[in-house]
Amino acid sequence: MQLDISDNSLPVYKALANPMRLKIIQILSHEKLNVKDIASHLHISNTITLKHLQILADAGIIVFEKDGHNKISTLKVDNISVRFPERIYPSFEVHETDIPVGHYTEFSVKPSCGLAGKNDYIGKVDNPTYFMDPQRMEAGMIWFSNGFVEYQAPNFLAKNEHLEMLDLSMELGSEFPFSNNVWPSDITFYINDIEIGTWTSPGDFSDTRGKYTPDWVPDNVNQYGIQKILRITNHGTYLDGQPFTSVSLSDLDVSQQTFKIRFAIKPDAKNQGGCTIFGKGFGNYDQDISLKLFYS
Repeated sequence: MQLDISDNSLPVYKALANPMRLKIIQILSHEKLNVKDIASHLHISNTITLKHLQILADAGIIVFEKDGHNKISTLKVDNISVRFPERIYPSFEVHETDIPVGHYTEFSVKPSCGLAGKNDYIGKVDNPTYFMDPQRMEAGMIWFSNGFVEYQAPNFLAKNEHLEMLDLSMELGSEFPFSNNVWPSDITFYINDIEIGTWTSPGDFSDTRGKYTPDWVPDNVNQYGIQKILRITNHGTYLDGQPFTSVSLSDLDVSQQTFKIRFAIKPDAKNQGGCTIFGKGFGNYDQDISLKLFYS
């Protein structure tokens, strides 16, 4: 589950802001239980226990199942992350390019793989041939278990403009047939053929529906990813504001007409968990792959 700093996330924050409900989450992380058993663990009444469980259910953290006359509580969420607002750098001018996820210029992928558009899958699922289908340009989500996809974005920097910082923003997740909320995958980023670094996605999420994922997409397949912001500066690379690798702008050839951007699962990756890229109209962020070139 991914949260942001908005009123939409308040039910989850409120649900977690109670020591008794935190104990319930800890108990349910081991097994499914009915109200009576949970109340016994907590030494409180069934009525109070049910109130706590309803708050957790309203927040999407647990779900209820029926077992005869019993109401069974099940933990629904494996991971919760919080996205803070992006910091703004007003002292720099910026060239920004949004790249639809279907506009890759090179690829080499293996099943499970596929593309999804606004109204249906594009071509046949798990057949890499359809990654060259002209309709791929309409894709809002693509996924593959091994290999890479590569994009190109125009280099709008003029001769008198000096690149100060490069930001790459995208929504990513792992890839597991249908989904698996705990499925780590090592996704490696490349820019202009330089390996920038590897981020481990924690899973392929379907615990809740993506905010923008179309209604036709089944509940049990990829619903959303995690927004990642890769920032390359003159003194290193940062991921979501934290130090990531030592690659700096001086390591990149910025004299070319385009910037090449690659997402890959390396053959020797420890976690071979695939990659899903969410674009506009899918996932939790209504955005394509975004490249920002900050210059002075």
